[in-house]
Amino acid sequence: MKIMYTHSPKDIRHYSTSELREEFLATEIFTPGTINSYYTYNDRMIFGGIMPLDKTLEIVMDKELGVEYFLQRRELGVINIGGPGKIIVDGKEEEMVKQDGYYIGIETKELKFQSLDKNNPAKFYFASTPGHKKHPNVKISISQIVPRDIGEQSTMNKRKIYQYVHPNNCESCQLQMGYTILNEGSGWNTMPVHTHARRMETYFYFDMDEDSIVFHFMGLPDETKHIVMQNEQAVTSPSWSIHSGIGTKAYSFIWAMCGENITYDDMDHVAMKDIK
Repeated sequence: MKIMYTHSPKDIRHYSTSELREEFLATEIFTPGTINSYYTYNDRMIFGGIMPLDKTLEIVMDKELGVEYFLQRRELGVINIGGPGKIIVDGKEEEMVKQDGYYIGIETKELKFQSLDKNNPAKFYFASTPGHKKHPNVKISISQIVPRDIGEQSTMNKRKIYQYVHPNNCESCQLQMGYTILNEGSGWNTMPVHTHARRMETYFYFDMDEDSIVFHFMGLPDETKHIVMQNEQAVTSPSWSIHSGIGTKAYSFIWAMCGENITYDDMDHVAMKDIK
């Protein structure tokens, strides 16, 4: 598990490109037969990727977190973006096809992941945050979700937002998680930009061609920075930072948020004239 530290806006003012990437970018999410995880001190979110082949993989972080088992004091959301797989939650087995998700509440002791075909392995992207109350475990299929169809083709941000871990579908302590798919011909994931000082966020970009990139913008609204991202990479976004991106082609991304406010639309918009 890689540790990612917190920063004030003043810290990053003079960061080089390589320093920004080192501090905020997660380049290794999926490795065949492995679990990759990142622990950010921003609201203590843990995120990463699980890619089983012919063996079952289990998240074990008792010593690292000072607990008896991983989810003793944590909740978790997971979405499969790969081939068909299976998740085992306290002995209950559930098949997980592409775009299936799952919310798993605190005090869940057994959490295992499998692929049904090692030649077309599942890819489970997950995010976990501290929790204080047990909520029911819920499987969430994209077919059950009524997407928010927002944006305009004229502003290149027409997209569908699927809210997985969200009050519309399940209860959670503080975690929110969803899946956004951009329409062909659109590239902005959001513009104008916004911040939400009450929540931090991670973005995981995927469904990108080999020759495609996304410019992820971060920083204070009047002192922006950018990080160039490839397919299946993630980036952390502190609560004081904007989080907006533009791709060379359409792409998808999974967002995960946590903090003291679970209201999805609670955000502080920034006027175009104030972005610098």
